[in-house]
Amino acid sequence: MILNYIWIAFFLIAFVVALIKVILHFAGFPEFGGLEVFPAIVTSAFDTSKVAFELCLGLTGLMTLWLGIMKIGEESGLIRSFSRLVSPFFSRLFPEVPKDHPAMGNVLMNFSANMLGLDNAATPLGLKAMTSLQELNPQKDTASNSQIMFLVLNTAGLTLIPVNIILYRTQAGAANPADVFIPILLATFAGTIAGLLSVSFYQRNILKPMLFVYLAAFAIFIAGISWFFSTLTDERLQKASSLSANFIIFSVIALFIAIGFLRRINVYETFIEGAKEGFHTAIRIIPYLAAILIGVAIFRASGAMEYLLQGMSWIFMGAEFVPALPTGLMKSLSGSGARGLMFDAMRSVAEGGYGPDSFVGRLVCVFQGSSDTTFYILAVYFGSVGIRKTRYALTCGLIADLAGVIASIGVAYLFFG
Repeated sequence: MILNYIWIAFFLIAFVVALIKVILHFAGFPEFGGLEVFPAIVTSAFDTSKVAFELCLGLTGLMTLWLGIMKIGEESGLIRSFSRLVSPFFSRLFPEVPKDHPAMGNVLMNFSANMLGLDNAATPLGLKAMTSLQELNPQKDTASNSQIMFLVLNTAGLTLIPVNIILYRTQAGAANPADVFIPILLATFAGTIAGLLSVSFYQRNILKPMLFVYLAAFAIFIAGISWFFSTLTDERLQKASSLSANFIIFSVIALFIAIGFLRRINVYETFIEGAKEGFHTAIRIIPYLAAILIGVAIFRASGAMEYLLQGMSWIFMGAEFVPALPTGLMKSLSGSGARGLMFDAMRSVAEGGYGPDSFVGRLVCVFQGSSDTTFYILAVYFGSVGIRKTRYALTCGLIADLAGVIASIGVAYLFFG
């Protein structure tokens, strides 16, 4: 329900802001308004509709690949084996899911892709996991507790190896592209814990002592990874991040195919069967993806987003982190929008930016890696299985985002301030 109100607000606020601009123009204050705002809004809506379709078209290929591979994993029994492996921990996060259900393995695969920073793999695997959880959902139009927990942990975007962001900083000419590695790790961990605890508050049945023991162990694991990578030189860290992430994911693909062959299943036909599911899933999410992208685009085109950010700047009295704040706020709404703002901030001073090695240039990268795109994930994941009643999923997702933003600012001052 809350997503419904927010989506309506995007349009109504955009209309009011645009109307005020036109009125101010005719009232003799052209510097505060303009006649081009309504054409800009309509053009943005049309262009974004096209972009939404193109995104889904690109996602179709990825879906066919990963759902084909996952079908091989299901038929070979590997997914069930993964389910048993992670059940001691996941059964506490997802108490409604049977310990040996394939959903556990699908969730593990999605989380693994997210932690490795492989966005192209994470989305198809996430949609597969959401479909598996939907099989256990007694109310097909309403998000179950397990689906909400899964979605919120996805919006938190826990990333152990931020490969893409390191590459972005390299392209921008950063002297030390990997210097944001540990800050991103700490910020995304903070957001994940906040999301998990917020969902636990609503569900109440998973706040058990053993869960905190697992979280403490995971925190120690995060600290160990941070220490290990901090011992590497910048060049070796960049290579190690890229190599390890891609080596692991391709090893999984090879393992699935090899085990399928050894267990005498028709690997090729099984892949084709799973790939067909990927095509149909990609088609189903087009309306949901278009709806959320168009709403955000209209909100931006009207100038409402700019005024919101100016208001935030006034509230924080021009603090050093304020120029980077648009990236942090935009990340919840639009991944591509946040990425564009990140690139804009990392431009050289001569080009109107702050430079990749400035405080702002580093902070925008930490923002980019601290969380995922909440509205996009909510629309696509729930839309793929026909869920209309999202309950408290958006609230908890935004709590995780807020924690990620606050943690990002804190660690940026700690490491770069």
